[in-house]
Amino acid sequence: MFSSCAAFEAYGQQPTTPPLYGGGAETSQQGGSATAGVFAPILDSEKRPITAGGFVKTGPVVFEDVSAKAGLTGWHHKMGTPQKPFIIETTGSGVCLLDYDHDGWLDIYLVNGSTYEAQEGKAEPPHAALFHNNHDGTFTDVSESAGVTNGRWGYGCAVGDYDNDGWPDLYVTNYGKNRLFHNNGNGTFTDVAEKAGVTLGNWSTGASFGDYDGDGRLDLFVPGYVHYDMQHPPVSGSPAVGGTFCAFRGVQVMCGPRGLEGEPDHLFHNNGDGTFTDVSEKAGVSDKEGRYGFSSTFVDVNGDGKLDLIVADDSSPNYLYINKGDGTFEDDSYASGFALNQDARETANMGVGVGDYLNNGRVDIYTTTFSDDYKTLFHNDGDGNFSEISPQMGIAEVTYPFLSWATEFIDYDNDGWKDIMSVSGHVYPQVDQHDWGTTFAERPMLFHNINHGKKFEVVPAVEGTGLADVIPARGAAFGDLFNDGKIDVVINCIDHTPVLLRNVDADTNHWIGIALVGGAKGPRDAIGAKVFVTAGGIRQRADVMSGGSYESSNDQRLHFGLGEATSVNDAEINWPDGKVEHVSLSGVDRYFMIEEGKGLVPSVYDAIAAGRAQTSAKLSSQK
Repeated sequence: MFSSCAAFEAYGQQPTTPPLYGGGAETSQQGGSATAGVFAPILDSEKRPITAGGFVKTGPVVFEDVSAKAGLTGWHHKMGTPQKPFIIETTGSGVCLLDYDHDGWLDIYLVNGSTYEAQEGKAEPPHAALFHNNHDGTFTDVSESAGVTNGRWGYGCAVGDYDNDGWPDLYVTNYGKNRLFHNNGNGTFTDVAEKAGVTLGNWSTGASFGDYDGDGRLDLFVPGYVHYDMQHPPVSGSPAVGGTFCAFRGVQVMCGPRGLEGEPDHLFHNNGDGTFTDVSEKAGVSDKEGRYGFSSTFVDVNGDGKLDLIVADDSSPNYLYINKGDGTFEDDSYASGFALNQDARETANMGVGVGDYLNNGRVDIYTTTFSDDYKTLFHNDGDGNFSEISPQMGIAEVTYPFLSWATEFIDYDNDGWKDIMSVSGHVYPQVDQHDWGTTFAERPMLFHNINHGKKFEVVPAVEGTGLADVIPARGAAFGDLFNDGKIDVVINCIDHTPVLLRNVDADTNHWIGIALVGGAKGPRDAIGAKVFVTAGGIRQRADVMSGGSYESSNDQRLHFGLGEATSVNDAEINWPDGKVEHVSLSGVDRYFMIEEGKGLVPSVYDAIAAGRAQTSAKLSSQK
């Protein structure tokens, strides 16, 4: 047993095998979520669980919590009751980043949950929020005037221009009917889900847009989680579930997801006339196994130019569907190595991050899992095959106590090598009443890519900084909200105010950002495009994706850290319709807009870059 966590404070030099109580994997079957066993608590020097402790006095300051300063803390997420007796109250909601008004600045959409009282019409339902970016570090809630308050029991959101009119649209998943908010181009949205045929009706989660059949129109994938009956909620001993799956470490908790009926997944084909057709069965992605789908994204994992589909499943094997190019997918989940971890064991996967951390041109996958288990890094071996390598990379044992949700590969210090970040928070309030080494509110984790992808190391949580925030995190979206070339994080916390972590890392590395506009034969927002940037002897890859993280959507502009390089040798764009273009970029430390067939085009980013240059010159003259 460990009574302190000097190992964690030493940036991840932890014991190779966590101490185990009970019967390991067999014991984990007693609960509703997959774990690796029951482990001894790891505490810091002040006897705090490491999930809410392990802070250091000094070290690199990467993130500053600017939530209040930005004006976000007047909004509050609510999901069920604090006691969380039912699973529907526990999984939280997502967040989407999008420039809904084309002013060149990312806005924030926060999904809200609901309550039993609101569902029964006895209380005002919680409302989602659209925060407009004011360009000065603050945001204004415009959700009422924009028409996107939702008012249903919300879970996830995805961004995609499904009708190719040049404006980003929003799909919001709920318990009950989902919404498709069409962007009217004037600061307002209209829910067209009924007309489009994409409402569904039970429990939907982390959706994503992608043009799987190459017809130039974005299709829509919607995972299902648990088939839930509000009138007959799952409680121990009820017909809906056996008592086996309603306990955690011998304590009665909410039931599930194991032991509950899974909700099917759905793939909607875009008909091009504002409507969609459910082709789940025909395409082979309907989830006949009844797994508990949480997060999804379309991305080309095997380099054949076609969008494949990744689905992170809770307490059941993950799905990896390889696009066959004929409107159908092949289920390569097990054959690829992505279904299970390296112990051939299913994990409780929550979020999914996709990125090329080795700069070898292939996308790797990171998934977050339940507490009492490590989080999984899947190395892309080529041809759509993956090896799970978290223990070998030094980032397995340190994650055991955390219950993690949203995640992404981000180059937080612009050195040209993608790092990994995740946010965490438990589902059982009971953990705060027991000495289990975990907490309901938890701190984020950031892993720095060192030695060119050969290993990751924990970035220490410095007291008073964003990495030391102890919050009940769920969804998160990653992107550059301040147009300064640094990746920030917006976190949607359950029963809590949102958190905005501004990246204030002191690095002086250079960067570029690329916003893509697709051509006539591909999606207008270029979802599915791959970009390779060569600078400073490194060739990096980034993909335009919808969905991912945890029930969320990230900045769809592509970000490349350049290290000390002051110029870009080449920018190669692989458009969704198969065309390849090479574009010369005329500088660094700014965003460029590239349109298919036209190269660099004038945009709002030119004025933003000029303004930054003026500010920089003014500051230099004052020194």
